[in-house]
Amino acid sequence: MARTPKPSGRKLSPKGAPLRPRSIKQRELRQRFLIICEGKQTEPNYFKRFRVNAVVEAFGIGRSPLNIVKYAQNYWQKGDFDQAWVVFDFDNVGAPQFNQAIQQAKQAGLKVAYSNPCFEVWFLLHFGYYNTPMNRQQYINKLSQNLGRTYQKNDPSLYDELLTHQRIAISNAQRLLGSYNPHDPAKDDPSTTVHLLVKELNNHLIP
Repeated sequence: MARTPKPSGRKLSPKGAPLRPRSIKQRELRQRFLIICEGKQTEPNYFKRFRVNAVVEAFGIGRSPLNIVKYAQNYWQKGDFDQAWVVFDFDNVGAPQFNQAIQQAKQAGLKVAYSNPCFEVWFLLHFGYYNTPMNRQQYINKLSQNLGRTYQKNDPSLYDELLTHQRIAISNAQRLLGSYNPHDPAKDDPSTTVHLLVKELNNHLIP
């Protein structure tokens, strides 16, 4: 008399094949970026346009660099983020406070994307290597000339418009930083480290 086979304990699919055990991780874990900016629209609008396989939480709070660092540190501790960045400018900030904010951010484990004197340094570097100090209005005028239209700070289309020149901007930003010796963020005018955040986001671009 044939014995009835014992149940194997494995669940079967409707076709009778054993089901593969479910993985503990149901999906590929995505990097989570926290990006807290000084500007309430220009910077967040730009970083939100990156088409990445990552979670990007970017917003501006309109506070001084030191307060941005403090806010970001508290916010980061409450959330589950892989990278936390602060984005601020030298505009209207004394040199001691600017450098202190950068130092405190690094000590807290935050990454810094600063610009001296303003975020528009990063935009302008898409069109060429500019190493002469200018005020904000001069940056706006230069950007308008290169864009062929009036530059608008809060324009959400700038990322797409500048994308083809992004590699040039990264190269120019790196070259600009390397031109200062000794390095002093508050005195390095113009300069920016926004390209560091851009490169990190580009590591997660959707193919």
